[in-house]
Amino acid sequence: MKGEGKMVLNSRMKWVGLVGLVLSAFSLFIHFLLARFSAEAVVDYQSSITLFSWRPIFESPLFPITSPMYRRLWGPVRRLEFLHPDANPRGHYADVGSQTNGFIFVRIQGGFHEIRNSICDVVVVSRLLNATLVIPEIQSTTSKKGIRLNFLQITIMIKHSVVELVVSEGGCLQATLPPQLQHNEELQRLRCRVAFHALRFRQEVQELATKILLRLRAPGRPFIAYDPGMTRDALAYHGCAELFQDVHTELIQHKRSWMMKRGIVKGKLPVNSAKQRLNGSCPLMPEEVGILLRAYGYSWDTIIYVSGGEVFGGQRTLIPLHSMFENVVDRTSLSTPWELTWIYGREANLVSSYPSTPPSIEKEMKHEAWKTAGPRPRPLPPPPARPKSYNIEGWWGWVAESDNEPESTVMELRTNAHKLLWEAIDYVICIEADVFIPGFDRDGKGHPNFASLVMGHRLYQSAALKTYRPDRKEVAKLFEKIQDHLYHANHTWLKSVRKHMRKRLIDGLIEASTKSKPMSFLSHPVPECSCLMYDSTEIEVHASSPSTQSQVQASLGIAHQCPAWMKSDLILRSKDKDNEEDLDEDDSTSSGLFFRQGGENHESGGGESNNKEEAQMDDQEELEGGER
Repeated sequence: MKGEGKMVLNSRMKWVGLVGLVLSAFSLFIHFLLARFSAEAVVDYQSSITLFSWRPIFESPLFPITSPMYRRLWGPVRRLEFLHPDANPRGHYADVGSQTNGFIFVRIQGGFHEIRNSICDVVVVSRLLNATLVIPEIQSTTSKKGIRLNFLQITIMIKHSVVELVVSEGGCLQATLPPQLQHNEELQRLRCRVAFHALRFRQEVQELATKILLRLRAPGRPFIAYDPGMTRDALAYHGCAELFQDVHTELIQHKRSWMMKRGIVKGKLPVNSAKQRLNGSCPLMPEEVGILLRAYGYSWDTIIYVSGGEVFGGQRTLIPLHSMFENVVDRTSLSTPWELTWIYGREANLVSSYPSTPPSIEKEMKHEAWKTAGPRPRPLPPPPARPKSYNIEGWWGWVAESDNEPESTVMELRTNAHKLLWEAIDYVICIEADVFIPGFDRDGKGHPNFASLVMGHRLYQSAALKTYRPDRKEVAKLFEKIQDHLYHANHTWLKSVRKHMRKRLIDGLIEASTKSKPMSFLSHPVPECSCLMYDSTEIEVHASSPSTQSQVQASLGIAHQCPAWMKSDLILRSKDKDNEEDLDEDDSTSSGLFFRQGGENHESGGGESNNKEEAQMDDQEELEGGER
């Protein structure tokens, strides 16, 4: 009996072990499937548990696409629908010849917008010099001294066959060209071909940007892309220190002093920031952008994507924007940490590569001598000197100690390189956004910044997309009128904001065509890369036959004439007219409530929905009064 019981027990143990092995194998199989699923198709993952920090909160269905309200907020700009830039690059270019004068090797330093500007320009320079351009080496730091571009180097290139250019000044090289070359259509269209067709981001960057775009559009709603443009360099260059408080003001002033010593900034160190703001020289604060969007009619549940590598002042400057809009997101809330790490590639371990320096022999001898010296009691030795380190979040240690900026650590240089990848992702998303609004359009050297390049690319790729270009000077005046009751504006003020925003869709574009081109052609590539500015009658005067006219158009690669409103004489005549939509389409805007009512949770409609009918009636009265 004992033997039989033992056999039964062994048989049961075998079955238990076999079941355990099967369950373990099944568990491993499920884990592999989940890992593969989350790596390749996380976008399609629908569950109550999300991998991202963003959970969309919506109050009610969006307006129908055919409604006037939807067209005013999200629809294309009607007057720009006639401006369709050529989707394909120009097919014909002058023959460069088989023989070249030599090679140009380029090192490009600076931020994202500086690098993108410079790449297009060095291609043009290579074309002018009939030289072969070597793939540029891109560096994310401006610590080294660069070589200014000088056309006298042509003789050097012919003698030595190779010339190295280090582009470190930022901005673009277009301003250094002779006037007859700055407006050369052949060169301008070459810039467009390079910037909008030839330049491509790495596959990993493009894939992650596409994933984030899909996640943004997953709720089935359009979204706004917002670039604050609030970098420390830009604030210091334009004298906007007093817009902040405490240590942030000191940091901006310290940077301005540093710029003045190096000749980047001319003028005095103390600047009246309030006056600069009223002149439109300072960025719009996130709070001001939020109020503009709410006043124009965008509801509290609108999706807003915040781009940019740096928002000076930290996340606290974005708190008012988060209070006005529930769905404020960025790349970190729409991607996982391992997805961001994946685009960096393999990187060395900096901690193990740079061990701490051992103490000197002299110090060790002094320490041993102290141990063996005379009888006690004796004074204690001085404490060991702590290595100097600064808080990256605050920086206040070196602001009080030194007039110079501290040297960048290895980790900071790595972070700067990562910022280029982050801004590349933001660039793709901002171009594809349904609406784009910049907080600022200048960088820390007075050149067009990241937002300017985005606006130029959107204009070239799809001109009718809504791209607001608010006049910061006019906006400052509008906010001065309600500074005592900022969040309780009346309908007259709201009407002024809406009119200004509609007007700037066209007028802002026209002003940019005169201001941006000398500094950066890519921030406004129209009409040189899109259409023919002069009339067909002008061509017929200079042409001997109609066939000559068609040949001219074919050689220029332009298939159509520019719209009439782009002619300077017609611009002045129509400047006071409404530029986009008629006011009678503004019929269902929820007015003056910039924040949701207190005491309501995030899942409820809030006080805004309770007053919706009353707000619509008020808006209707406003519109009827405006039509009389």
